[in-house]
Amino acid sequence: MTPRRIAVIGLGVISRFYLAAIEADPRFELAAVCDLDDFALTEHRAAGRAVFRDHRTLLADGPALDGAVVTVPNDAHAPVCRDLLAAGVPVCVEKPLATDPVDARELERLAAERGTLLFTAFHRRYNAPLLELLAGLDQPVKHVRVRYFEQIEEHVGRDRWYLDPARCGGGCVADNGPNAFDLVRRCLGEAPLTVTRAEVDRDATGLDREAVIDLVADGARPVRARVELDWSYPGERKDVRLTLADGTVRQADLLAGHPAFKESLWHEYRGILAAFGAALDDPARHRDGGAHALQLVHAAYRLAATTATHTAIRVPQEAR
Repeated sequence: MTPRRIAVIGLGVISRFYLAAIEADPRFELAAVCDLDDFALTEHRAAGRAVFRDHRTLLADGPALDGAVVTVPNDAHAPVCRDLLAAGVPVCVEKPLATDPVDARELERLAAERGTLLFTAFHRRYNAPLLELLAGLDQPVKHVRVRYFEQIEEHVGRDRWYLDPARCGGGCVADNGPNAFDLVRRCLGEAPLTVTRAEVDRDATGLDREAVIDLVADGARPVRARVELDWSYPGERKDVRLTLADGTVRQADLLAGHPAFKESLWHEYRGILAAFGAALDDPARHRDGGAHALQLVHAAYRLAATTATHTAIRVPQEAR
């Protein structure tokens, strides 16, 4: 089988997980890399790879591509993905799909119009302890709690854009929120969610550092969920707790078996790449959750800004 030729656009802290996954999977080949920072391209240039400073130049002059991984700063997701989709290149993009729901809907429309795959990467979907937890469920879930705690400064490295609310999209809700909301949906069989309450605490720069967000899953028997986010936590904690119909509590420590910092991401990003490949094989079966997650992010922000009442903000049906 001829390996699929993949470009990685954006060489920040997350790119190393994609690069390792591509190297480990014979079904894929790293065809090119792209980054605005020439320093980031140094080792790839030395290795003889095709390197580009601008994704438009890559599209115009680079090798033919079977897909592209987009791991640029959050505020650049939409324009880069737009250009790739317009060129007919399937896209695997880091969450959040965009920073503005309007842009997310435009990307979905463009992907459908061009018949080109748009795949939002939710890496916790492929977490081994989570999959083990879900495989062992033998009765309905009554409540979900997801905790996503870390010290963000330990994670960002040279990617200081995480600490800029405008570039990040807000802070912990914009960046970690999509993964946490997607975890809730995974535990509830992909049920669409509504935000019912949100509290967001920001620092002096306007970056949200902590948040508590309550949600309910639509359905005949609504299920409630809580997402707790913290970017000032000393260390790292990522876990899921499910309360079942009979009151039994089951939990998954998403970092179990991966004690080193960010160690769990290595196997999760291999999962992303495999799922992207499966979606390339059968694009019609892929149901992307990127726009719905972004709608939940913005619903949480709007609700947190409402001080007088806590009226539920419902995500439009088309975003589900």
